[in-house]
Amino acid sequence: MNILGVNAWHADASAVLVRDGELVAAVEEERFRRIRHCAGFPAESIRACLAIGGITGRDVDHVAVSRDPRAHLWRKAWFALRRRPHPALLRDRAANYRALSTLPHRLRAALDLPPADPMPTIHVVEHHAAHLASAFDVSPFDEAAVCAADGFGDFVSTSWALGRGHDLRILRRTYFPHSLGLLYLAITQYLGFRTYGDEYKVMGLAPYGRPDYADAIRSMLHTTADGDVRLDLRFFRHTSGHAGMSWADGQPVVDRVFSARVEAALGPAREADGPITPRHEAVAASLQVVFEDALFDVLRRLHERTRLRRLCLAGGCALNGVATGKIRERTPFEELYVQPAAADNGTALGAAFHVWHRVLGGPRGFVMRHAYWGPDFSDAAVEREIDRHRTELLQRGCSVRRSDDPAAVCDWTAARLADGFVVGWFQGRMEWGARALGNRSILGDPRRAEMRDLINAKIKRREAFRPFAPSVLAPARDRYFAGAPADPFMTQVHAVRAGERSALAAVTHVDGTSRPQIVTRDDNPPYWRLIEAFERLTGVPALLNTSFNESEPIVHRPAEALACFLRTGLDALVVGPFVVAKPHVGERPHDAVA
Repeated sequence: MNILGVNAWHADASAVLVRDGELVAAVEEERFRRIRHCAGFPAESIRACLAIGGITGRDVDHVAVSRDPRAHLWRKAWFALRRRPHPALLRDRAANYRALSTLPHRLRAALDLPPADPMPTIHVVEHHAAHLASAFDVSPFDEAAVCAADGFGDFVSTSWALGRGHDLRILRRTYFPHSLGLLYLAITQYLGFRTYGDEYKVMGLAPYGRPDYADAIRSMLHTTADGDVRLDLRFFRHTSGHAGMSWADGQPVVDRVFSARVEAALGPAREADGPITPRHEAVAASLQVVFEDALFDVLRRLHERTRLRRLCLAGGCALNGVATGKIRERTPFEELYVQPAAADNGTALGAAFHVWHRVLGGPRGFVMRHAYWGPDFSDAAVEREIDRHRTELLQRGCSVRRSDDPAAVCDWTAARLADGFVVGWFQGRMEWGARALGNRSILGDPRRAEMRDLINAKIKRREAFRPFAPSVLAPARDRYFAGAPADPFMTQVHAVRAGERSALAAVTHVDGTSRPQIVTRDDNPPYWRLIEAFERLTGVPALLNTSFNESEPIVHRPAEALACFLRTGLDALVVGPFVVAKPHVGERPHDAVA
């Protein structure tokens, strides 16, 4: 039984393939289209899922789409009657629904089905039901409270559920126009970060400031006794129709959602290219405090309702790693699961498992313990790409070598990292979700405090206030982080032990925290072997790990890895068994890579 899950005509378009209740493939359209948070129809992702699964479109039995235009129709009608929204808002929604009407045609083309062939059965799954399923159905918990919190989807912004076995019972919803995610978006835009998905920049900026504006931001929303979030709509524009949203093919676009009243409360908004002042740092700190207080209040109410100690979390708000790292401290929940594509990309995953469990009655069994669900490339494919670039590489004085001894490749790479060089590391299957987790990564020495600025200047060219994160071998987790869980997905921020901050100087943020990926031998043997080789040289079982990209989506193919290597200050590239190094990297005595 092959089920294709699809997130279409929304940000972070994606597709997954589930076979007999087991995940086979999960990919995001941005990696193919090279457009961050790419919206529209994920045709390339669908084709990649079929290729990974070794099937054709004729083998797909069911397609689950994480949108249901018919969901909550009476609430939408009641809102329209009461609020009389601007015609522009109605036009945006109508255009999006018209795009959904083309789904059968687009699916047939992506599946390469001739006109005479029958289509698979299509299921529409409400957006938040898909979020909830994406969190619980692939978790290790047989029973858990489940929460999804985001901007909006199918007229809902927050939802609660109780998960038991393959059942998932929705307990509560918060409806448009009220949304905790929208508050974070509004202040993110106010701070001059106007590109879709920029909220993570505010999270990185927040530790530099004091929460002097917390009371002002707190006046923009409140949580109710039963766990709903309520916005003071005078501070926002999303109900008026002056804040348009476009989910057509390409880059998602969301117009300004904050009103002039926000500037009256906080001062003039920052221009996108303006300097960041202490006032902006204070606003970011204040937003993070208010967001956390509201989120934890909602989660405490959920715990009162379920009395369970385990929580599964999804939606864009689940990507706020500073907040998720505090959930066990600030709420009664003792265990937390967040899968690596918790944002809208993950709704494709949830839609597919919703159909498997709740439509087809399939049992639970699959647990997502790693994120390596995308395409990989054969050594021959890598060699062909290197041959295409060989003339340019040689002209630049680069060395190109192959070693079929994985241990030798790891030893060579670890030695260069210990010497302070920055290495692009491209191995195995592409990661699912927002984080590079050791297969499409840029790596550096975490001991060197200057490494963050060096990577920003040479390669990433991003804001200096944004931190980098470490990959840490599982046995060393407690050595560096007190009480941190064994999170393989880099979704939670925790304090670094004071006595170990020098060992993690490049990945410890200004507030003494870091967002670790805990690496096990079983989940990623090559990456484990590399970090282990670095530990033998330095005594530190950790590496600085950031995504392999430069102002673009994470690299997908060897061609993109080579292009990034050639146009940036990366010192070396390891792709499969091939080691490519710029001339200044040089040789060490007794190098095993010949």
